[in-house]
Amino acid sequence: MLRLFLYFVGVVYVSALPYYRDRIPNGYAVFNPCGAAFWEAVGHYNPYHHTIEKNPFAKAFAAAGHKWTVDLCHADSDGDGKSNGKELGDPHCTWSPGSTPHGNSIGQPGICEPVGSGPCASKAFSCGCSGHSCVG
Repeated sequence: MLRLFLYFVGVVYVSALPYYRDRIPNGYAVFNPCGAAFWEAVGHYNPYHHTIEKNPFAKAFAAAGHKWTVDLCHADSDGDGKSNGKELGDPHCTWSPGSTPHGNSIGQPGICEPVGSGPCASKAFSCGCSGHSCVG
């Protein structure tokens, strides 16, 4: 019985992640400033799975009701000088769920990049970290 319960909890948990990726432009193809693969866990500090601490984009996305809004699009959640919309391929903030973004993702809206340089030098994040070790 416990095994069955854990199975269903796991299915609900795993299936919830793509739901958020469907709600942002290029949600399945977000630029990864730390490597060649896409950043799958967009709102987290680890590109492949959730971390306890959410990145600034995740916090802004939650504050926007987990919806892509014009305000969220124009915001620069990670402080790197590029709007969330520009980083996610929606520079004109016209994308809506189910439509094709204007362009490809050119940045990660929750990770200041280039990591460790320019406006990002003071950010406590480094590539190759996981969990709490990603933030200072």
